[in-house]
Amino acid sequence: MRDQPLKISQGRALVVIGLKAQNVGRGSGREPRRATGSGMAAAAEPGNLAGVRHIILVLSGKGGVGKSTISTELALALRHQGKKVGILDTDVCGPSIPHMLRAQGKAVHQCDDVWVPVFVDQEQSIALMSVGFLLEDPDEAVVWRGPKKHALIQQFVCGVAWGDLDYLVVDTPPGTSDEHMATVEALRPYRPLGALVVTTPQAVSVGDVRRELTFCKKTGLQVLGVIENMSGFACPHCSECTNVFSRGGGEELARLAGVPFLGSVPLDPQLTRSLEEGRDFIQEFPKSTSYTALTSIAQKVLHRMSALHS
Repeated sequence: MRDQPLKISQGRALVVIGLKAQNVGRGSGREPRRATGSGMAAAAEPGNLAGVRHIILVLSGKGGVGKSTISTELALALRHQGKKVGILDTDVCGPSIPHMLRAQGKAVHQCDDVWVPVFVDQEQSIALMSVGFLLEDPDEAVVWRGPKKHALIQQFVCGVAWGDLDYLVVDTPPGTSDEHMATVEALRPYRPLGALVVTTPQAVSVGDVRRELTFCKKTGLQVLGVIENMSGFACPHCSECTNVFSRGGGEELARLAGVPFLGSVPLDPQLTRSLEEGRDFIQEFPKSTSYTALTSIAQKVLHRMSALHS
């Protein structure tokens, strides 16, 4: 039986005890207790990801480069390729994907000690899990220390009934901090696991993202490739692309790191509007420059992940 929708209200922080949701008051100072007995067995049980064939982490050492945009559009592109996709939003402090997929206000339920993800379409071809669904007040700030973030990410990985998926796309926050380590550690037992690294063309962004590639190397993550986002401005009338920022930073970064360059995605008003309104850009704008870029990147990701799987 399903419980009532799970929520975090009045600033109360969620922790995980034996993979069951419990609430701890703000400022209690208590750490999540270690699962014991059957809870410990559940925490070690990989069954909730047993039906997931491929896992893709979307990373960047820089904020504001468009990781959530790339995660969302990659998931939509894969869906249109006939794949069943899940999205795990590990950006605990800034969950934006529910808005981008017009899933705000939907509820996460608990069933038989696991959480049921939100399906964003009637066909249930995209499953989504995000802390954004757990906030009673969408304007409430999530002010958590590392252990609570780690507990929630562990719950998202091990305590969600993901079911059978071709791809699980994991959207991450900026940097190389607690959330990244918690996510990589929780997903490490599952293969194949690959990383997409997102940058913008500017030298400052490229410099920060270079540290993310170092993080991937240190943690043993296979880098699928680099994506350059906001690469010029695509005019919605004539499709001409103007280089608002510098150009080629992502491609040069990939060359120096010895990893594939998967492509460039321009700034596109149609793409921006689609994300703000929660519409399917891939379906609605097949003639746009960004559509060509995004679907090409998705095809390369499919090829790279298939190579890892073989």
